[in-house]
Amino acid sequence: EMFDATLKDRELSFQSAPGTTMFLHWLVGMVYVFYFASFILLLREVLRPGVLWFLRNLNDPDFNPVQEMIHLPIYRHLRRFILSVIVFGSIVLLMLWLPIRIIKYLLPNFLPYNVMLYSDAPVSELSLELLLLQVVLPALLEQGHTRQWLKGLVRAWTVTAGYLLDLHSYLLGDQEENENNANQQPNNQHARNNNAIPVVGEGLHAAHQAILQQGGPVGFQPYRRPLKFPLRIFLLIVFMCITLLIASLICLTLPVFAGRWLMSFWTGTAKIHELYTAACGLYVCWLTIRAVTVLVAWMPQGRRVIFQKVKEWSLMIMKTLIVAILLAGVVPLLLGLLFELVIVAPLRVPLDQTPLFYPWQDWALGVLHAKIIAAITLMGPQWWLKTVIEQVYANGIRNIDLHFIIRKLAAPVISVLLLSLCVPYIIASGVVPLLGVTAEMQNLVQRRIYPFLLMVVVLMGILSFQVRQFKRLYEHIKNDK
Repeated sequence: EMFDATLKDRELSFQSAPGTTMFLHWLVGMVYVFYFASFILLLREVLRPGVLWFLRNLNDPDFNPVQEMIHLPIYRHLRRFILSVIVFGSIVLLMLWLPIRIIKYLLPNFLPYNVMLYSDAPVSELSLELLLLQVVLPALLEQGHTRQWLKGLVRAWTVTAGYLLDLHSYLLGDQEENENNANQQPNNQHARNNNAIPVVGEGLHAAHQAILQQGGPVGFQPYRRPLKFPLRIFLLIVFMCITLLIASLICLTLPVFAGRWLMSFWTGTAKIHELYTAACGLYVCWLTIRAVTVLVAWMPQGRRVIFQKVKEWSLMIMKTLIVAILLAGVVPLLLGLLFELVIVAPLRVPLDQTPLFYPWQDWALGVLHAKIIAAITLMGPQWWLKTVIEQVYANGIRNIDLHFIIRKLAAPVISVLLLSLCVPYIIASGVVPLLGVTAEMQNLVQRRIYPFLLMVVVLMGILSFQVRQFKRLYEHIKNDK
């Protein structure tokens, strides 16, 4: 309902690219399941061990889904499947269907979200979805303070609900008892050192608690059951549903409102893809909260310290913007354009047609490719690019070294990408016409020179690798003899 009205107004349809649409829906669903699982892992860090007994712990070393799939009977898998459908179906109804109904009733002009889907470019919306779900949200969630904020909100909600419903022991455990056990443990150790007979009771209980807490909150921790416990659990579930509903309403409206308002200053009344507005609104909200928390932390230090900190942060922000323009702007654009020339255009555009390039779409795909290449580089063997990326990551934003990043990372990568783009073009458009070939041959060379040179480079790399391996084998055989 958030998007269908826009599609009907624009008379658009997914029928021209059903495979892309199904893959897009599957990908978005998998990402949402991933974020749900990440939130469950965060809940396990806050709640008492044993509260989420009905959900499997993904960090459990004994959890092996492949073995369980083989050994468990069919009815167990069917029961888990029904439980998963109930849990995720309830969450979808509570956090999507009901908030959409409320938004349509309270704000009739807010929905539907504007999605500029065009049947002749089915990859554009896919690239935008990937850009939001794989770049924007992870960039926010991977920040330590963002995770701490979310964890603090969950803890505050848990403490409030626990004291209102007298379920503090059930949700968080008996903190006072754990502190007493921690205080009693040195005394018990002293008694064991003085007496040959070990102390039974608190010492064993403290040891049991230590075993439970070793390596994270796993296992089960006892709790105190108050009066009318089932009624309190029911009220807790109702309170949780209301909280999830309010949180969903805020997440569906506030970032889009902020993004639409900000982008209206330079786009006017033109409609923009809501993924852009949502991403812009998310970053603006995050920056606002971050700025408020930083100012609150700086206030007790005085005005002079605040001015000094503002000066340092302004310089750091300028350096970060320069690095972002180079590494998040120029490099992904060149990488996406190179991917378009090497892979996409030869496969999709015939020789008798002219390929069209979309810089925004190429940049979005280039961001994803740059992220994948960086991850593969960090997992691969040690070489100069991995060393530079690890050094930049270790320095962080606070200790950013602009000269080192430009000289060691940005300049070499941009130079390689520019050479990969310019050398084939010069050969196809400057050297080949001088040979006196026909126009058809010139067009063929211009359209196929990029994948041909890529194939040549890959073949040369494989041959050089094999030559090095044969040299090592020869040296090994010679040393053995």
